[in-house]
Amino acid sequence: MLDLITCILPVDHQTELGKTLKTLRSTGVIAQIILVGEVQFMVDGFDILKMAGSNILSTVFLQDVSPKIKTQFTLFYTKTLPLDLAQNSLFRMMQVSQSSGAGIVYSDYFEQKNGVVKPHPVIEYQDGSLRDDFDFGSLMLFRTDALVSAVGRMNEQFEMAALYDLRLKVSQNYKLLHLPELLYTELELDTRASGEKLFDYVDPRNIFKQREMERACTSHLKVIGAWLPPLFREIMFSDDDFDLEASVVIPVRNRVKTISDAITSVLSQKTEFDFNLIVVDNYSTDGTTELIKAFVKSDKRIIHLIPKRKDLGIGGCWNEAINHAQCGKFAIQLDSDDLYIDNGVIQNIVDEFYKQNCAMVVGSYQMVNFKLELIPPGIIDHKEWTPENGRNNALRINGLGAPRAFYTPVIREIQVPNVSYGEDYAIGLAICRHFQIGRIYNPLYLCRRWDENSDSSLDISVMNSHNFYKDKIRSLELWARQQMVSAGN
Repeated sequence: MLDLITCILPVDHQTELGKTLKTLRSTGVIAQIILVGEVQFMVDGFDILKMAGSNILSTVFLQDVSPKIKTQFTLFYTKTLPLDLAQNSLFRMMQVSQSSGAGIVYSDYFEQKNGVVKPHPVIEYQDGSLRDDFDFGSLMLFRTDALVSAVGRMNEQFEMAALYDLRLKVSQNYKLLHLPELLYTELELDTRASGEKLFDYVDPRNIFKQREMERACTSHLKVIGAWLPPLFREIMFSDDDFDLEASVVIPVRNRVKTISDAITSVLSQKTEFDFNLIVVDNYSTDGTTELIKAFVKSDKRIIHLIPKRKDLGIGGCWNEAINHAQCGKFAIQLDSDDLYIDNGVIQNIVDEFYKQNCAMVVGSYQMVNFKLELIPPGIIDHKEWTPENGRNNALRINGLGAPRAFYTPVIREIQVPNVSYGEDYAIGLAICRHFQIGRIYNPLYLCRRWDENSDSSLDISVMNSHNFYKDKIRSLELWARQQMVSAGN
């Protein structure tokens, strides 16, 4: 298996490149190195091709470089920081690609962060792994014939989304194989906590990149028969079997520090119709229950539910609320950490259901700290959603935004998965398969980020579990849509 790999890597500093070249040289399987970027120095010991001025993320680069690759495999290393390969790592990746027929092989790795080296496992690739930020690590081994075939089918030009487009096209004909072995060590300079990274994809500075990613994903969905046109079921809103127009739903467990603010912001709402507040108290033990009971004594609009079951996640608590006899025609979300931005939110949301003829309304929110002071990235408005393509782009992005509100007959028909992460995303995908989702781009609530948020600082195993579940939800939705398209519905 000697001289079977062409390695493509971006460059910027000679010192960093030297360390990576040393570890590549030691493998004995590298035939050629393709350096991408402004290379101002000499490199010895390899067959070197320098592609100055090229952008590894662009379609033009992939179209230029693919005819130059003569080896059986192509290795992409996407970082410019030092790479250290484990024993026989590239041999192992080639071996499993040959035996499995996989078009791409990627692996677990060690991550060096702040001087500490820890294992960094990644997750299995699924049909629904459509996120453009799916974590392959920085090392991906392609079968060259799979790469060349995919590049040959690239009919759109991208500046930032070409590698995303490439792996989507490879996945149309080949397996993407995760090898659960720690095959290399990479240096990680992004030391932010998980909660800080969470909103990178809605940062307005990334809008050009996001638009490109959407185009690439949309093209992929069309090829695999999962793209849906902007045709939606009409809603008549004629179900009169509701005593109230709206209910606010707050699932809560152990939020004694914030639940009073949340409840107060609901009770202060001004509307042209009657509404209530359903607080689903999931066996709190920190004094939350007592606070809710005190509010109930002073305001009859509050329904304090303590479920009979003790195995409910957030989704299960939502089912308790939407199936309650006193739930209103529209069920409106508020998390127990957060509060509405003013006293017109409920009226605004209900008005939009009728204006936009939708089964779900998604608003926008402002990020604040515990003291309700504005913090970066500020307003989260999910403008990547469009009426024309939002239902398709929803399969790529990592969430639909908040606050969320539902036409109760529709959410009752679907029911919410009984989990505590991703349940909102799952129900949103299921709804937009058939119905329009309305959008409000003005901020409607203040979203607190503090140490007790469930996603403020997650261990890699928890993050992987969350991402695997969301990818599974995408897979289920993708298959459902493929059946719709196949049946002509």
